[in-house]
Amino acid sequence: MIHDVLIIGGGPAGLSAALALGRARRRILVVDGAPRRNAAATHVYNFLTRDGTPPAELRAIARAQLAAYPTVEVRDVAVAAIAGALGGFRATLADGGAVDARRILLATGMIDQPLPLPGFRELWGHAIVQCPYCHGYEARDRRWGYLVLPATAAHLVPFALQARAWTADVAVFTAGAVDVPAAAAAALAGAGIALYTAPITRLVARGDALAGVELADGTTIARDILFAHPPQRQVELVRALGVALDDDGYVKVEPLRPETSVPGVYAAGDLTTRGQAAILAAAAGMQAAAALNVSLALDPTAA
Repeated sequence: MIHDVLIIGGGPAGLSAALALGRARRRILVVDGAPRRNAAATHVYNFLTRDGTPPAELRAIARAQLAAYPTVEVRDVAVAAIAGALGGFRATLADGGAVDARRILLATGMIDQPLPLPGFRELWGHAIVQCPYCHGYEARDRRWGYLVLPATAAHLVPFALQARAWTADVAVFTAGAVDVPAAAAAALAGAGIALYTAPITRLVARGDALAGVELADGTTIARDILFAHPPQRQVELVRALGVALDDDGYVKVEPLRPETSVPGVYAAGDLTTRGQAAILAAAAGMQAAAALNVSLALDPTAA
């Protein structure tokens, strides 16, 4: 059997696309065998009707709802390689099997690369997070830190200023790697936001909680939560396909027709944007599904 769409990735983007395409009566296979990016997270927030739901529970609910659609299948297996072209792709699976599909939807997310900073890996996903909209409310009125990296330096002031919606105690750390312009430093000072430019020796942990940020001069700045945006990279499968990436390493797509530079291969979710949140990925999956359905409707071989 040839599937209309092979969806690679079983997170919010992939499952949302499967739901929309299943309701359009398309033959869909979702394969989900990669490590989950939010494995360290305990809850999904800011997801309407599912605010505070554990990630595994959210996926289980989605899969249970997909089971009502007879043309949708979900398998827990990774894709090892993809060959073929528009209308006739063949995916080799990690278990040795193979599947055929007319279209491919990449919903593989991104791989976060932990910073080489003692304590970072252990605290990641617990006390070190990326998104205040996802985790800020639970840490309201506590001591916040924002670790600025060269790649995100342009967003230093906007991020730090918006943090004051959740807490009055915000500190910015540059770890000696970012030169803060005088105007930016003045904006932080005017808002009562502390700026620490010394290199960071380590992140002091108390179990899986953050106790403070230790600087090279020996001082420790007490913090309860640290926001950071570490580098990300695409999964190997995406890189092997050779789809075009933007300057920041995300897959290039148009918002309403998210086909990649490889005809017939679409992408949705975190792998296409730095604006990453579960509900945004789910919305992107729905948009991709609509574009895929139109593409299949115009393809005489998919009738």
